[in-house]
Amino acid sequence: MPTALVHLMDAWSSIYGNSASLRTLVGFAHVGALVTGGGAAIVADRATLVAGRADAAGRARHLAEFQRTHRLVVLSLGVLLISGVLLLAADFETYVGSRVFWTKMALIGALFVNGALLVRAGHAADHGSPVAWSRLRRGAIASLALWTLTTLLGAALPNI
Repeated sequence: MPTALVHLMDAWSSIYGNSASLRTLVGFAHVGALVTGGGAAIVADRATLVAGRADAAGRARHLAEFQRTHRLVVLSLGVLLISGVLLLAADFETYVGSRVFWTKMALIGALFVNGALLVRAGHAADHGSPVAWSRLRRGAIASLALWTLTTLLGAALPNI
């Protein structure tokens, strides 16, 4: 690892470790973004599962709300990413060697890919694709599982 990066992480770790306010702020940003973005995604996923059985007007209303929800989820994922990098940098040696951490990172990658596929399926459904709702259903189920597992591993990470 480049020496400048090591020094930067050491400095951050020292600042972070010596400031209860900073630890609280970064922790809140991480958990708050998880609750906001993950919660919105879970609500949208559940609504997608229900909307798949609705009439055309109900599906159209859902797709409009689905697209608005996506913006909030993406913003929350950005906050999660930034706060997560700050948490990683504060205790790099612990996390970099953790299988739980790397499993969580793989699930987060899967969450991003699944989110992109959901958006794509949403656009296809909006344009009348007959297979789009089955893709939306599968994506919503995957999203529910990924958010739940990622949250579980995040809770386990400081304890393992």
